Amino acid sequence: MAVEKLEHNGKEVFLVGTAHVSKKSRDEVTDIIKTEKPDVVAIELCENRYHALKNKEAWQDTQIKDVIKQGQTYLFLSSLILSNIQRKIGKELGIDPGAEMLAAIETAEKSGAKLVFLDRDVQVTLKRAFNAMPLMEKLKVVKSLFFDTLTADVDEAFVENLKKEDVLADAMEELARTAPSVKRILVDERDVFMAGMLQRAEGKKIVAVVGAGHVEGIKRYIDKPITFSKLQTVPRKRKKLKIGGLVIPALLLGLLIYGFVTKGIGTTLNMLMWWFLINGTLSAVGAAAAFGHPLSMLTAFVAAPFTSVNPLLAAGWFAGYVEAKIRNPKVKDFKSLNKLDSFKAYWKNRVTRVLLVVAFANLGSIVGTFIALPVVVSLL
Repeated sequence: MAVEKLEHNGKEVFLVGTAHVSKKSRDEVTDIIKTEKPDVVAIELCENRYHALKNKEAWQDTQIKDVIKQGQTYLFLSSLILSNIQRKIGKELGIDPGAEMLAAIETAEKSGAKLVFLDRDVQVTLKRAFNAMPLMEKLKVVKSLFFDTLTADVDEAFVENLKKEDVLADAMEELARTAPSVKRILVDERDVFMAGMLQRAEGKKIVAVVGAGHVEGIKRYIDKPITFSKLQTVPRKRKKLKIGGLVIPALLLGLLIYGFVTKGIGTTLNMLMWWFLINGTLSAVGAAAAFGHPLSMLTAFVAAPFTSVNPLLAAGWFAGYVEAKIRNPKVKDFKSLNKLDSFKAYWKNRVTRVLLVVAFANLGSIVGTFIALPVVVSLL
């Protein structure tokens, strides 16, 4: 565990870099708080993550229909997968994820130190990351989450590799190469935010407990002026994206009109038929890949040709809503959301099955759109 002692505006800050799944980090966090007796203990959590860490059954409060309606399916699934992978690693190491944060909280409460949350709200961070990513980065991250991460074996060699000091730096470099937008928001922006929160913290002696990967960034920004407003807002989708959402319906309408004028009603109906068949079929195939109910597949098939020309709607939302009504996730399904240990488990759980139907039906519709358009053009 790395401990850096900093001075800022008369404050003494002990910056403690930890491994999130390490017994040694947990014990050393407790020791440094007891030894230094700070008046403030600052931790790398936001209030939402703090409550989730304290309440192991927090998933039970999830409203699955709201997740779908608000377009948060991919964010929710990503958060779910990452938290379960961290828990799986912690299980191999014999310690719960976040144990060092819980140790800091408990020791602070016993010593009478004030507890300060350093991190930005996790939902803001995830939304900013998702909105900032271009399409290719999103596809790379989806592949990494759904295939590479879920299928990775957490064996003895994997666990031993985690203990090496240079692994974290290597992981950050790989993240920067694969998805620079994600690295900027998940790491760099949070470094700035946490440095700013330390500047604001009221106390003469502060012990700040953060992941080891954030130590250098916080040191870099601790004495610089920081504007929080830019870091705490979720940027609206760019005008280019809004305009892009209108391109497909405008293009399809133009093709249909041109086909009608030059080739007649027969060609126009043929163009519509192929648009419906390709778009609807691939969306239904996506729902089927998530082992959705036949009615969910049928819903995806019917909805996709229409939602593909409406930037405000998505076929997966309709298919997911039907799946949720039919599967009717139970309390036990929500309870087991933090115990998904395998790729197969995500298909067996009724909650994640609904979310996968949404995600895969949407992906199928997107692919169907890009296949159907050239087919429609070829009929002219």
